[in-house]
Amino acid sequence: MPRAKNGQVELEYESFGAADAPAILLINGLGSQMTRWPHVFCEKLAAHGFRVIRFDNRDVGKSTWFQPGDRYSLSDMAADAIAVLDAAGVAKAHIAGVSMGGMISQLVAIEHPDRVLSLTSIMSATGAAGTMDPAPSAGAVLTAPAPDPKVDFEAFVAHAMENARIIDSPGYPWDDAALRKRVIDEYERAYTPTASQRQMGAIRGDGDRTERLSKLSVPTVVLHGADDPLIQVIGGEATAKAIPGAELRIVEGMGHNVPPGLYDTFIDAILAAAARA
Repeated sequence: MPRAKNGQVELEYESFGAADAPAILLINGLGSQMTRWPHVFCEKLAAHGFRVIRFDNRDVGKSTWFQPGDRYSLSDMAADAIAVLDAAGVAKAHIAGVSMGGMISQLVAIEHPDRVLSLTSIMSATGAAGTMDPAPSAGAVLTAPAPDPKVDFEAFVAHAMENARIIDSPGYPWDDAALRKRVIDEYERAYTPTASQRQMGAIRGDGDRTERLSKLSVPTVVLHGADDPLIQVIGGEATAKAIPGAELRIVEGMGHNVPPGLYDTFIDAILAAAARA
């Protein structure tokens, strides 16, 4: 699989669709691998006539891992996204990101506006006070330590599945067998348990993007779940309010994930932003 480089950081990426088609870059969230944009989702999006590119953020998956005590910023992660576009030979792309990936996408548009055709910010926030406060049960998903998989793998799997259920989309729940398979597949592909701590540090370090977002002039769709307990709906509302001309889409029954039942909803939002470009 191809790799991009941003300084000493190497980034694993994958493309779907024709190499000369307009590009859509997908950016994933906190501690998660590019496989959270599932293969079938990428193929379905590419079938609309696009080249779809997904990649592992730094510190997760098969991209460069960091060590306890290391630090980096969301701007560094936005520069990683640009490095992926460079490696893929893409001058400009439609950018879509979920959760932390939405924040990175916002920074790509802010700091690299000449590379962005449209923006789709999904289940994300501006970083302003109050826009990232989770419901109490969901907050534990970010802080509760996982069992050591080398000591008790079944406890590790059960913990991961329970966390996924807490932030699941109540209107589009995952099948238990499929969710268990995802947990195991992700562990076998790459396991970086301390990455989320460093990425949370990057999120906190970037602060409030409201003023920076207000200067954007890029076609934008903001998609958010009405039932998102991790980044509650105020996060999406604040993002749409901050970006001039942004379209806000609130989806009933959607939580903080990308379940198969919402693939078409996500794709429609990304295509709507692209159509406005």
